[in-house]
Amino acid sequence: MPSGRRGRFAPFVVGMGLLTLALALVGFSIYAAILGDPLGPFLLTAVVAFLLGAPLRLVGRFGSDPSRREALLSVLLLWSVVPLVGTLPYVLGAGMSPLNALFESMSGFTATGATAIADFEAVPAALFMWRAFTQWVGGIGIVVAFVAVFPQLAIAGRQIFQTETPGPTEDRLSPRLRTTALAVLGVYVGLSATCAFAYALAGMAPYEAVAHAFTTVAAAGFSPEARSFEAYGLAIDVVAITFMTLAAVNFALLFRAFFGRPRDLARDPELRTYAAIVLLAGSLLSLHLLGTYEAGEAIRHGFFQTVSILTTTGYASADFDAWPDRARATLLILMFVGGSAGSAAGGIKVMRWLIIGTHTVREVRRVLHPRAMLPLKVGARVIPDEVLRAVGAFLTLYGALVAASAALLVYLGEDFVTALSAAAATVGNVGPGFGAVGPMASYDNLPAAGRALLTFNMYAGRLEIVTVFVLFTLRSWRLPRVPERQRPERAPRRPGRDEAQR
Repeated sequence: MPSGRRGRFAPFVVGMGLLTLALALVGFSIYAAILGDPLGPFLLTAVVAFLLGAPLRLVGRFGSDPSRREALLSVLLLWSVVPLVGTLPYVLGAGMSPLNALFESMSGFTATGATAIADFEAVPAALFMWRAFTQWVGGIGIVVAFVAVFPQLAIAGRQIFQTETPGPTEDRLSPRLRTTALAVLGVYVGLSATCAFAYALAGMAPYEAVAHAFTTVAAAGFSPEARSFEAYGLAIDVVAITFMTLAAVNFALLFRAFFGRPRDLARDPELRTYAAIVLLAGSLLSLHLLGTYEAGEAIRHGFFQTVSILTTTGYASADFDAWPDRARATLLILMFVGGSAGSAAGGIKVMRWLIIGTHTVREVRRVLHPRAMLPLKVGARVIPDEVLRAVGAFLTLYGALVAASAALLVYLGEDFVTALSAAAATVGNVGPGFGAVGPMASYDNLPAAGRALLTFNMYAGRLEIVTVFVLFTLRSWRLPRVPERQRPERAPRRPGRDEAQR
């Protein structure tokens, strides 16, 4: 990158993000006017986003090859600035406090689903749709969508795509990132439209069908209903289970399956493990619920909540906080699993657990055969040592953040169950927890310091934690050194008379 463009890639990305946000807000102001809701909150936020984004866009340059540091900074800034501006509709349209509005906005754009809204009746319908739309955007990733829409970012998009896409490795569909992003986005949009149509066929009103389709395919969990899916019947629950399951499958794998390679689904070790977890945990949870519901209802709620928590969607077909302790313990374990790598789901991801599990088995075998050559393989893929190290670092930071957050919430006065589940649900982008943050409750019950902490947790969890913790290293704040201009090579010196004689 030419030195004149150094440090100008991040302003370009953030500026484009804010300008796109402004355009979406203008669309929602028109939607609010059609519904008869106040359009001022959306228009005013659109003006703020434009006034902030336009100068950044003018100052920034996309460059041809931004450094890794610039790519990381672009992602981190985008995921902080856009949710920050996104707080205004909640403050202006629903009268929420700035902290609660930031919590709600971050929960939306990170596709978490934790809510700080205490009174659902006070929120306009257009704002609920905006809330669902932010999760739809967050589900696929703002950066991936920008690479698909804005050709300028395709030049340097690979660094950002590797940062934003969940999972330990990048599974490319094609050599060009823009083609890959468009393919994944096409699958995402197609699933969303199909999901909305299926919800409508199952009996949902069009408004609810669209809002829930946004948050189902995003594995996000916001619902315009205060009690989530409790009010709906079996047909709607089946639609939700189907599309929540698909939302947590690697989109690259879905693309190949939809366009001529369906056998890849059966061959993928991560998908097989994911399906086995759903069947095992769903059956176990259903057994735990036999004393609470009849057999049919126990199976329905057992598999619905298994898929909802495992995929980090966070819908609730019932108040699972009132279930037996064994059932709640099962759900708590599922919060630490997550969906597939390269999907809309959050959490640790099944692939990471596969890598750690395979590595553990290999080390046990090494005790018996210390000289054996035992490559680390998941399916037919050999896992390089650097991937194993990255997974180990991720799990270490993940566990440390959950433990530290839970301890701080206890110090702030929360009970242990509430503290642990809130920490796990926000770092894993699950949404609801237990106790004071149960599925039928609100995070508004927590103290302000606790909500601020959990807002950071959602941000860190969405950006894969390691990326965020780079900010806390001193070396990340040092400006990159501009390489000196290469001097022209001098002609070789002719040896003197004495040197020639020697």
